[in-house]
Amino acid sequence: MKQARGALALVGGGEWTLPCRPLDTRLLELAGTDEVLVVPTAAAFEHPDRVVEQASEWFRELGAKVTGLRVLNRRDAEEHANVAAVKAARFVYLADGSPLHLRSVLKGSALYDAIVHIYEAGAVIAASGAGATVLSDPMVDPRGGAYTVGLGLASGLAVFPYHGTAADHLRERSIELLPQDAVLVGVDEQTALVRERGDEWEVVGAGAITVYRRGEQPQRIDAGAPIELPTVTTR
Repeated sequence: MKQARGALALVGGGEWTLPCRPLDTRLLELAGTDEVLVVPTAAAFEHPDRVVEQASEWFRELGAKVTGLRVLNRRDAEEHANVAAVKAARFVYLADGSPLHLRSVLKGSALYDAIVHIYEAGAVIAASGAGATVLSDPMVDPRGGAYTVGLGLASGLAVFPYHGTAADHLRERSIELLPQDAVLVGVDEQTALVRERGDEWEVVGAGAITVYRRGEQPQRIDAGAPIELPTVTTR
């Protein structure tokens, strides 16, 4: 694995709402830009234009401009103009929606390669809900709480978004089936697990995260606290 040089924010859902203002302000500062590239792929079947509009209104209040990248299918993820837009970005935000659709579009694509490239070059990558789930590996399967293969930007880490409001049986199944060599992190809405350009992760936002490891008691960590995830590697 290459040394991570960018910043990664895995948001538990509820993005672009008032409790997320300090997080998004911080991410803009880390990126050193006032331009955000929003990728609404996960919302391809749920009015992706509205997702971009919501993001635009939100970041406008923070003094930033949003460009929506209309990548809705695999063909779009191989389109040269879309790949070039990602390569030129300093802050890319993957919107919420369907994790399985997002994975099918991005996995092995030129667009995902571009995301990894700019991350390793120092850019900020943020992903909420579906996006946070897909960027990790293993990936929590939304169809029943078991595990499948994710994209692996953070490897050895499984993200369970909407942790505070998710159905109990899904949460319990993910805990029960957690692989021995992985860490499961339940992330509350309007809360993010953030890794800057070093090795430490930090909890940022309105809620908390809960860390699950095989054979250990769950560990709840509130916002503002650093967290050690020694088994997690990042590209």
